[in-house]
Amino acid sequence: MPLFLEIIICVLLVIGGGFLLLGSFGLARLPDIYTRLHSPTKASTLGITGVLLASMLLQSHLQGFLSIKEFLITLFLLITAPVAANMLAKTALHYRIKPLEKTQNTHLMKPMRSRSQPAKPSDDNAPKA
Repeated sequence: MPLFLEIIICVLLVIGGGFLLLGSFGLARLPDIYTRLHSPTKASTLGITGVLLASMLLQSHLQGFLSIKEFLITLFLLITAPVAANMLAKTALHYRIKPLEKTQNTHLMKPMRSRSQPAKPSDDNAPKA
């Protein structure tokens, strides 16, 4: 294996591992659920992207053609992690989990909790066949 490829793979693994460590440290140390959501969605997503890119480069070199499996896994994680964090935040709002007083923008929680469901279209406005 060429030296420059080994260096690139090692750098991606170190960067990815660093972000994963930072994300897990933030998940353990941040005080409430609203601030804890940032750690896995930001740092851990970047970390796993670095690890999977390194794996993609290594497998592409070993197989002799572009390995797309790792790219698809990375794409799936980049799409689903923010959506999952959004659902967790909505659940915390629904169950009225109180944030710490140091958490910023808590004044926006009350309007979000009082939002009602969108009105369902009535049968009067339905298009006629």
